[in-house]
Amino acid sequence: MANRYAESNVPMDRRHPSRMTVRQRFYLVEVLAGLRLTGVRFFANMWRHTLHAVGIKAARGAVTIQYPEERRPYSPRLRSLHRLVRREDGSPRCVACMMCETVCPAHCIYIVATEHPNPDIEKVPARFDIDLGKCVFCGYCVEACPEDAIRMDTGILEFASYSRAGMIYTKEMLLALEPAQADGAPTSPVPIPADRKVGEPQPEARRADMGIPRAERGGEPQP
Repeated sequence: MANRYAESNVPMDRRHPSRMTVRQRFYLVEVLAGLRLTGVRFFANMWRHTLHAVGIKAARGAVTIQYPEERRPYSPRLRSLHRLVRREDGSPRCVACMMCETVCPAHCIYIVATEHPNPDIEKVPARFDIDLGKCVFCGYCVEACPEDAIRMDTGILEFASYSRAGMIYTKEMLLALEPAQADGAPTSPVPIPADRKVGEPQPEARRADMGIPRAERGGEPQP
């Protein structure tokens, strides 16, 4: 014979702690206790935020940061938007060795090499594009570069575009960036992609020719 307690999922001992009282079944007391706790925390934090807004910087509500007026301090090791390091004459330190393009697991770097005016330097990138829509920010390009020509220390994390092609950042955009401050705050403005500028052509063609073989771009063919 089946056990009626097992079928109905009712404890055999009616004084078992799992059985709720009539007051607990209505949940009214628990709801009011939760509203009281939420109200106390809400108005206390709102009062602290109000004091902070009028100039009393010591008063802070909870852990909220008033972004974008306030920024969380970032670690210097944080991998942010890329930048190309410049030489003293303003030219890129990159020698178009294709090391970063080769090691990139996302295949988001595209380089076209050309001859450098200085005979002591073999090559220079005529074109250096990074497709941030594909980049995984692994930092392999920084580690692989033998010239320390690419870094990820701009502190810029807010970049967006209206299209996938607009996420391609060119050599000129990467050369214009500066390293971040000691607290991680960026010193350069966020670059604006071409598809977000009024009157600029759409960069679809730049994205379309990123599949050209490396040997046709001045680099060694990939093994």
